[in-house]
Amino acid sequence: MPLFQTIQFNENTKILIWEITESFEELYSRVTLKEKTQRRLDGMKSQMHQRAFLSVRMLIQEMGFTDKDLHYDEFGKPYFDCDNHISITHSYHFAAIIISKEKVGIDMELQREKIQRIADKFTDYECDYLEPNSTEEYIKKLTVIWGAKEAIFKIRNEKGISFKDHINVDNFSLDKTQTQASLHFDDLVKDFDVHYQEVKSDNFDGTFTLVYAFEK
Repeated sequence: MPLFQTIQFNENTKILIWEITESFEELYSRVTLKEKTQRRLDGMKSQMHQRAFLSVRMLIQEMGFTDKDLHYDEFGKPYFDCDNHISITHSYHFAAIIISKEKVGIDMELQREKIQRIADKFTDYECDYLEPNSTEEYIKKLTVIWGAKEAIFKIRNEKGISFKDHINVDNFSLDKTQTQASLHFDDLVKDFDVHYQEVKSDNFDGTFTLVYAFEK
């Protein structure tokens, strides 16, 4: 399947989502990989991971880039040799990228009940407004919070950052699509705009949450 969804957030920012329905062979035949990328692909044990990896290359091709343009720093953060920022995510049968002139991060997660069991590992500040007794809403909100913190971590990507202790996500409504968050780490204080929405496919069960953040 080609591109699943394109979100033109503003004139400087675009989000692309790929639904991974193709076989490994089909995806592989449609991309050209540099040697370093080929070695990384060969080292992956899961074919689902390989297909997601190749789907990301399909997405950057949609934006006019090639695998040769995409690099990773020592911490695994992707970047281009230009003034565009890129962030990457994949979850099950979806892969997504965000490309922007601004500093951005993206995450996509399947909404699952088991997130309730690890909520205390990544929430603290947020406990003031979360309502665990409202199970469906609780799961949805936890998924947004996790996605927001993951997206912010991808922007800053600094060793030692704790989702629970250093990143705070302000209260938000599931009827809206935006909230605020902040990072307090050592002497660093940064604020972020956070956007979120649900993504569903007719081909697969489950509801996904897409979250992307902009550093102010």
